[in-house]
Amino acid sequence: MGFRDEPRGRPMVNLPLLDMPPVDYGDDEAAMVAYRAEGLDRAFSLGNRGPILYDDKGQLDQTIIDSYTEHGFYVFTGVLDADELAEIEGDVADMLDRAPVTKDAEVDRHGHPALGVGLEGRNVSWVRPLSDPVGGTDASYGRHQVKMTEPLAAAAAPEWVLQLVLGSLQFSDALLRVYGHPDLLRVAEAINGPDFAPFNEALWIKHPYLGGSVSWHQDGWTHWDSPDLDPHSHGFNFMGQLYGCDPANGLWVVPGSNRMGKVDIAALATEAGSDRLPTAVPLICDPGDFAMTSRQAIHGSFANTSPNPRVTINMGFHRRSSVLGVTSGGVHNDVSVYDEARIDRRAEAIAYGIDARAQHYPDQERYVYQPFAGREDQYRWNDAARARMADYNLLDLGI
Repeated sequence: MGFRDEPRGRPMVNLPLLDMPPVDYGDDEAAMVAYRAEGLDRAFSLGNRGPILYDDKGQLDQTIIDSYTEHGFYVFTGVLDADELAEIEGDVADMLDRAPVTKDAEVDRHGHPALGVGLEGRNVSWVRPLSDPVGGTDASYGRHQVKMTEPLAAAAAPEWVLQLVLGSLQFSDALLRVYGHPDLLRVAEAINGPDFAPFNEALWIKHPYLGGSVSWHQDGWTHWDSPDLDPHSHGFNFMGQLYGCDPANGLWVVPGSNRMGKVDIAALATEAGSDRLPTAVPLICDPGDFAMTSRQAIHGSFANTSPNPRVTINMGFHRRSSVLGVTSGGVHNDVSVYDEARIDRRAEAIAYGIDARAQHYPDQERYVYQPFAGREDQYRWNDAARARMADYNLLDLGI
């Protein structure tokens, strides 16, 4: 079954805060309903979705690369099977169970030390229900230029809801195994070259009736003025879906905006007369699908007033040439120089992911990551490696 004929209701197990009274966009609700329907039609008209395919030489099918480059995103269908999704779901449930009982708390709901306590990095991020905390502010180099509409939350809503778990690979073996998925890594190689480098990883959670919005933005900030700028200069994000996503809870992308350079998004919203950018389309995914989205494409998401949760497995990758020798940071971690040693240390997560997957799926193809070829024995997934992964995201390579 596909999106158009599959019932979208509760997931396999309940997420916290699922049982909330319905909410909507108030005076804007009719316009939002129409916008979602029109966006859905536009999304399916693009033809940029299907399984990961290779040519007779074992390379990623060129039509996929061309479509991704043209539109700025591509939806890979059926990447993860039901068994692997169930394993991921178990780890996600554990992370939510261990999360701080509320923003800035150091204990979980059981009174135990919460997820991320004792680590140096920022690992858990919160949002007020249905809010847009960064739109129209100077946060993240001012890239979120537009304040999104903030629907009125139900009176029973909590003050804060968990939205983001950063450095997610250190908290979940199931997510680490996804990070080592051979087909996903072959796609990363096809787009960014065999010496591709990591960006960062995160788990995004859009709670039903509560999930906040993320203002329209382009991710990159370092290379816009480079004479070598092209549609792939700032890398891409994989966005795997645990429960699928739809026009109400999913990410929206402006097709082709990855090829437009730095865009005045505020002007687009002014022209549109609202935050409903007229050419944008929603990512439509079933459970186990992965979207690949250019960090240069204009993208964002609306507050989730629907009953459907979204849990997104986010994993980003860069060209090595885009990060090597660059001084950057200031969003995901401190500003610093991305030298060979820094990139190599951060890329250990790829090697650990590959080995963790090989141990769990011994009959599956093992991807060979060229920068670590011949060094595989140094990166076996074990207790020592688990300790080494603590706070690994302090070395994220944000550009």
